[in-house]
Amino acid sequence: MSSSLYTNNFKRNVADKYTIYNSLFAALPFSGVANVGAFLPILLQACVDGYANGKSPIEIINEFFQQHTSVREETDKIDRLFKSVQYIERQVVLFDAIEDAAFDSVNDINGAGSLKGLYNEAVFTGKTQALKNKLRKFKVRVVLTAHPTQFYPGNVLGIIHDMSDAINKNDFHTINQYIQQLGITPFFNKKQPTPYDEAVNLMWYLENILYQSIGNIYNFIAREIFDNDYDGDNPFIELGFWPGGDRDGNPFVNAATTIKVAEALRSAIIVCYYRDIRKLKRRLTFSGVDQMVHELEEQLYANVFRPTDCRHIGKDELLHKLYDIRNLMVSQHHSLFLQRVDSLIHKVKIFGMHFASLDVRQDSRIHRHVLLQINKELKEKSLHPILPDNYETLSPTAQIAVLADLHGNIDPALFRDTITRDTLESMYAINQIQQLNGEAGCHRYIISNCQSAVNVMEVYALLRLCGWSKELLSIDIVPLFETIDDLQQAESIMELLYTLPIYKQHLHLRKQQQTIMLGFSDGTKDGGYLQANWSIYTAKENLTAISRKYNIKARFFDGRGGPPSRGGGKTNKFYASLGSNIENEEIQITVQGQTITSNFGTIQSSQYNLEQLLSAGASNELFADTRIQVSQHDRFLLEELGRISHEAYQSFKTHPLFLSYLQRFSPLNYYSKSNIASRPSKRGNGGDLKFEDLRAVPFVGSWSQLKQNVPGFYGVGTALLEMKNKGLWNDVKAMFRNVLFFRTLIDNSMMSMLKSYFAITQYIKDDPQYGPIWQLVKDEFDLTRRLVLQLADAADLMADDQPGRASIQMRDKIVLPLLTIQQYALHQLNQPETNEQLKVVYEKLVTRSMFGIINAARNSA
Repeated sequence: MSSSLYTNNFKRNVADKYTIYNSLFAALPFSGVANVGAFLPILLQACVDGYANGKSPIEIINEFFQQHTSVREETDKIDRLFKSVQYIERQVVLFDAIEDAAFDSVNDINGAGSLKGLYNEAVFTGKTQALKNKLRKFKVRVVLTAHPTQFYPGNVLGIIHDMSDAINKNDFHTINQYIQQLGITPFFNKKQPTPYDEAVNLMWYLENILYQSIGNIYNFIAREIFDNDYDGDNPFIELGFWPGGDRDGNPFVNAATTIKVAEALRSAIIVCYYRDIRKLKRRLTFSGVDQMVHELEEQLYANVFRPTDCRHIGKDELLHKLYDIRNLMVSQHHSLFLQRVDSLIHKVKIFGMHFASLDVRQDSRIHRHVLLQINKELKEKSLHPILPDNYETLSPTAQIAVLADLHGNIDPALFRDTITRDTLESMYAINQIQQLNGEAGCHRYIISNCQSAVNVMEVYALLRLCGWSKELLSIDIVPLFETIDDLQQAESIMELLYTLPIYKQHLHLRKQQQTIMLGFSDGTKDGGYLQANWSIYTAKENLTAISRKYNIKARFFDGRGGPPSRGGGKTNKFYASLGSNIENEEIQITVQGQTITSNFGTIQSSQYNLEQLLSAGASNELFADTRIQVSQHDRFLLEELGRISHEAYQSFKTHPLFLSYLQRFSPLNYYSKSNIASRPSKRGNGGDLKFEDLRAVPFVGSWSQLKQNVPGFYGVGTALLEMKNKGLWNDVKAMFRNVLFFRTLIDNSMMSMLKSYFAITQYIKDDPQYGPIWQLVKDEFDLTRRLVLQLADAADLMADDQPGRASIQMRDKIVLPLLTIQQYALHQLNQPETNEQLKVVYEKLVTRSMFGIINAARNSA
């Protein structure tokens, strides 16, 4: 299907439908809503015209009320603005639902990147057997995280899902009811959610979307690619889960929460199996089979609703019972409805009794603190210490030797220090979860801020102190390298670990596999867009080489966020672009917040995006000979681009007003007040905000709401210009045409720039203190935009993705009044004459405006 046809489909099935259904809001029978629906289009036009004429948000809001309303009092004005915020929030939900409903018509679901497209390409090139061989060992692991970027509460997610179904059916009456439901449904949490609340909210996607979409993908591979002759144990797609296990910077996650979430995941998957068995029961009415299905139904029911009073069913037992049913159907009942039974068997193979595997994560500094605290408190109690008195002054090699010998069954209750007690309890909890849900239920411990081999051995030692023997340590210890410096040190750290006898023994137990996590988020925050991405690429190459040297299979786990600046954007293209120097038997990524909503909000979009990842990883190896790889000269160019952009970004980042600029003109200071997540928005307990304590999510999200997506483009233009001045422009253009990795970087940077809009903040340029910073960002934006368009021989950003471009532009138009209201409130907060009572109200206005802006962007943080 041509690009123009998809663009027409977008207009007909998204833009036009939005115009029609949006008009229903004006008729809502709720106080104040109809009035807002009448004046909001006028406010939108005032924003468009005002920014075109160089006006500030403050001028636009004041002139609007002066010219188009009788409102004069500030309190009445604020009341109208709050109603506008509520109205626009619901417009965003409507647009999401319409776009979800139109997914199949505006995306080529069976085209490039789909499994069907991959299979057809393999048939055409005579590589069907190679494809089968690849799929026998290749898989994608999608890890849902609890980072605070999801502003939709669970009830609104349900409305979006149901409304999409109604829109697909053109059920006008039901759509109207859902719009009325939106009018009186709260869009914000009255209190901060707990980690367990976050877990339950994300389980909605597991039960309603991913259970079906992943099952569909497995069925297609087994039936179409393997012709119903697949007997392997590769699930093709696995799910990971961080809510309830991710302790890094979240004081509200403890061992009890982790166990509670694991129990909820087990219950959720058994509910899914129970529902499928109930459906099968209506079809499998054959003699003998009906009784077996009935008994299984009762057993699953008891495991969900009477878990403490019944014997827990395990994965192997459930599969055995399903295969007994299948065999009887084949032998006596003509295999009628056999595919339905096979489909359930496939799901049990994928999800087991754990549904999604819980990862435990903690900062390396905490592990060191815990070891020292254990030693200190044991000595205070006149008990035998675990460390020598001079431990802290020992060399890293000597410390590793001490850590390698630690073991025991230490009692967490001995210790008064909360973090020490919980860290130990969490390690015992992993064993408890494995007993309940199987090893797949919880088998990875991730070390944030990993900077040395000692950091890895500290976790190894703590696990051994919690009863794990060397021979039965069924946990993968996963170092996370995040900053530019950490990425450069990763190779030497892993080589040291690979040569340690005790760690070699551990890896042998783990089938000679080592998972290594690499963090885009803090990498970009630390080193800028180009340098972070190129550093991760080269780190993967180096880690692959050193792992192969020691006969270890590296598994790379990418800590990706939603926006391009945090490793998001067109993720599948990144994996399709990796060369043979990077290990490629798994794609592991984190997915979070509104990226989950946008990529996995419906069964269709979920299946499409998962297939894109599977296809990218498989095609990378199958068809690598037809794709130009990164040459030595390309490497030189990328090194130079990374170095120059890094220097430009560092120069900007170290500006003395860098952080205060973001605090003054963006909602950075209000993330912690939005009640969207259990985790604090910064590390540490200090009062003053330091850059190193600032988390990547609020950092990137604040630039996004400011409509100055600095982390996605800053330094790119400077680097391209310098290459041009050195006479290397044609070389860079050739690399853009031939090297998919570089082209994907630039394409994603274009997405960041398309979502920028400097007219909203152009008033800052007149500020005597902060004006020079605004101009610095604007100049880099203009330079980058001009040069990337020259690079792509394009007139517009994202010109090769017209439906995507249209979607972004429509969403930005919907929230333009919201962005204006946010800037107005921030300005009022900074005025010395604003009294404390009004400041509280303006703070709420800023916080509430964040919801619709972030939800509309879909991958802004």
